Amino acid sequence: MSGSRKAAILMLAIGQEHSARIFRSLQEDEVRDISRAMSSLGLVKASIVEAVCSEFSQKFASSDGFVGSYETTEDYLKRALPAEMVEKIMEDIRGPSGRSVWAKMGNMPETALANYLRNEQPQTVAVILSYISPAHVARVLSLFPEDFATDVIMRILHMSPVSKDVLESLETTLRKELITAFGRSTKRDSYAFVAEVYNNFDRKTEALLTEQLGRRSEEDMEKVNKLKFTFDDIKRLTPDDMMRVMAAINRDGEAKSRLPLALKGTNEGIRQLFFGCVSKRAAGLLEDEIRGLGAVRMRDAEAAQMELITLIKTMANDGEIDISPSSSDDEIIE
Repeated sequence: MSGSRKAAILMLAIGQEHSARIFRSLQEDEVRDISRAMSSLGLVKASIVEAVCSEFSQKFASSDGFVGSYETTEDYLKRALPAEMVEKIMEDIRGPSGRSVWAKMGNMPETALANYLRNEQPQTVAVILSYISPAHVARVLSLFPEDFATDVIMRILHMSPVSKDVLESLETTLRKELITAFGRSTKRDSYAFVAEVYNNFDRKTEALLTEQLGRRSEEDMEKVNKLKFTFDDIKRLTPDDMMRVMAAINRDGEAKSRLPLALKGTNEGIRQLFFGCVSKRAAGLLEDEIRGLGAVRMRDAEAAQMELITLIKTMANDGEIDISPSSSDDEIIE
């Protein structure tokens, strides 16, 4: 058992009041190491607690042991350290679900992140970007040269699971070299991730990198295309699912207000799918709203479309509708 793990068990064993005094006398790195160990303890058997306490010439007996968690750790730290330091330490140990180094990178300006990454090896860039949100990855990739961006996408698609040691080393490097300058490893479906990245590209970048990736590997591009869902893919939906989507939009004030702008940037066929889900009077009013917008920037229309796509995907994840490509196989042609 590591020293930090033993120290974490001891801290929990002696209670918050006594451990607070110890935390105050430690360096920030020491507090972080013990906190990281404490947050991952889980259930600690009484026999282990007794053995650890025995090393420190103390006696501790418990039939049930105790549970170390993020919440317990945070409570202990709050009694000993300033709030800002506690927040910083907890951000570092929570991992992807909290504001980890990856989350902080996801909040960096895409230009700054792209400039930093463009001098790295494509494999390193692929690993880093695979832990950031697809929307941010799309913006970063659009700033790379086409060949480099395509190379990175290929490596994301065929990436092997990254070992914990390698990932921790990369996190440490990023924290020192990147995060300072600007202020747990789970394997995800690489094709689904890249499909989400493509969903967040503007149309020009999407077309450009679709062509590039298709040249590199037609098979990979086909797999990505099957998982993509763009605004034009709304035609995949069955009439019943389309009605459910329209009902959800009408219930959501924000989505309803964004619908005219989203439809302004699409073709007449997609517009008619929405018009067909409402009364003639409502369809006429919606058409008037679209015309009343006048000239709009394409990126604003695409942003509105992305908001509606997010709603549609949420409905699909909840099992309310089906957006799978197979549904288009039954499309009726008149």
